[in-house]
Amino acid sequence: MLSQDLNTILPEIVISLYAMGALLAAVYTVKDKAGPLLVWLTSGLFVAVAFWIGTTGEGATEAFSGMFQDDAFSRFAKVAILLSAAAVLLMSQEYMQKRDLLRFEYPLLIALAVVGMMMMVSAGDLMALYMGLELQSLALYVVASLRRDSVKSTEAGLKYFVLGALSSGLLLYGASLTYGFAGTTTFAGIIEATEDGVSLGLLFGLVFLSAGFAFKVSAAPFHMWTPDVYEGSPTPVTAFFATAPKIAAMALFARVVHDAFGNSISDWQQIVAFLSVVSMFLGAIAAIGQRDIKRLMAYSSIAHMGFALMGLAAGTAFGVQAMLVYLGIYVAMNIGTFAFILSMEKDGMPVTDIHALQMYSKREPLKAVAMLVLLFSLAGVPPMLGFFGKLYVLQAAYGAGLAWLAVAGVIASVIGAFYYLRIVYFMYFGEERDEALDTGSSPVLWAFLVGSAAVMVVGVVNLFGIEPLAEAASLALVN
Repeated sequence: MLSQDLNTILPEIVISLYAMGALLAAVYTVKDKAGPLLVWLTSGLFVAVAFWIGTTGEGATEAFSGMFQDDAFSRFAKVAILLSAAAVLLMSQEYMQKRDLLRFEYPLLIALAVVGMMMMVSAGDLMALYMGLELQSLALYVVASLRRDSVKSTEAGLKYFVLGALSSGLLLYGASLTYGFAGTTTFAGIIEATEDGVSLGLLFGLVFLSAGFAFKVSAAPFHMWTPDVYEGSPTPVTAFFATAPKIAAMALFARVVHDAFGNSISDWQQIVAFLSVVSMFLGAIAAIGQRDIKRLMAYSSIAHMGFALMGLAAGTAFGVQAMLVYLGIYVAMNIGTFAFILSMEKDGMPVTDIHALQMYSKREPLKAVAMLVLLFSLAGVPPMLGFFGKLYVLQAAYGAGLAWLAVAGVIASVIGAFYYLRIVYFMYFGEERDEALDTGSSPVLWAFLVGSAAVMVVGVVNLFGIEPLAEAASLALVN
């Protein structure tokens, strides 16, 4: 029934109507003066919808003849997407206002991107998948080039747009091959078509789909857009790129390989394991030479997506659970780290050179300690929460018979620890500089930085209860 279908997609409808209504209201009234108000309204709406989804959803329902899936897996991903988007929006307000970038379109584009992400994680059909993916991407192309007077920002948006179009083409080609050989676009129909084995045509379709997804999660060797887009985009936009879209793309990847190709785990396991190894090592090695902290975080995200893919490569329910736990911890670490990067200023101008952090601990001891905790967690140093995230995916890979992948992960983690610990070295043992960074930062950034660092320490007790939620989500997907 249509009323039941609409009821199932009500959270997406609410955010879409809000974005369109707010857009019209802002255009016909105060325009750019509405920016700060819309940031708070949009963030509040995200938190409210996350609470709504997290507390009211039960069981598994589908809408529009299976094109839209509402289950524990999609709800877990949606809550993580909404909360991380709300956090990044709140963090970005002061930075964007100072630099005259807080146009009313910014929070509304983020809202539309979030609707696309929610559609992605609930997709039960290749067409629904593509619709969600494009809605997310089109909004993100615009926010990447939001700083119109900056050549770097414009370049970032253009590179992301051109390479995004290429990845969409690969994905569409894979989807059309899959449809041609399976005779249907629904995931339920595709999995039926693969019961007697995967034909060569379907295998090619799977390879092209995987390439498209690898681009979206910025997994090597499809990572080429990430460093330039991270560096060129305004820092709050970079923070957004590093959080919510990563959860959406990884969840979509998991949804497709398990819901549509669940009968052929051995076929896609090799593809995902290859993407995982290449991403971990490229991210760990290429970051060593970086001096710009935003580029460094770009390579860091490539490496971290490699670890998340390790969980997916396991092909088991525990592997999906490990992936979800890892993504939750990764997003929490990134929110705190980008809160720190947003506070790096000299005479009111943003600074991204890591050498500017020389002896930072003398001037801002509390912020330096918080950043030290986050960097240790990113490096996977015990007993920080990041260590347990890595332990989870390593266990999943080893348990699935991929011991070689787990060993590769440990080696990549040791290599990657170098560039995180180098920043700690600069902050505590570097050479003092006359041109020191400004001290003090906005209370919002300070709260996110210290709060995120506290989570990395206190969270080791019970991971804030996300383990059972991730387990329920994984069992809803892998059945």
